[in-house]
Amino acid sequence: MIKLIQEHVDAIKRHGEADWPHECCGALIGTLEGGVKTVLEVFAISNAREEAAKRNRFLITPQEVMRVEMAARKKGLDVVGYYHSHPDCPAIPSQFDLDHAWPVYSYVIVSVLKGKADALLSWELRADRSRFEAEEVVVG
Repeated sequence: MIKLIQEHVDAIKRHGEADWPHECCGALIGTLEGGVKTVLEVFAISNAREEAAKRNRFLITPQEVMRVEMAARKKGLDVVGYYHSHPDCPAIPSQFDLDHAWPVYSYVIVSVLKGKADALLSWELRADRSRFEAEEVVVG
């Protein structure tokens, strides 16, 4: 389960709309206790993928990962997941998402249809890396 407040959901959706028709991306900072991820901060990251590929791919550089990790640690928190958008596609992980994901993290995907944010879903990679499992999203 992943817990977000409405402000986080709105920020992710706004980021997806702002970057449409390209994919947006960012990190989710918070706590992990008893299998429940509680997001306390949404950390927007610029998509570092080359311009021609931003439509259906995102890239977070190692430097950005380190920056987010350090920011989280300074606050006594952890990176509990990442988010990105799917422009004009459902909020369902792609094969590319599966190939590049890590177990334990949450992967929030927002579908952005014709520039307007739609469904927001979260996914967690199985420990055997075979597929994603839908993760319950609690907003409140």
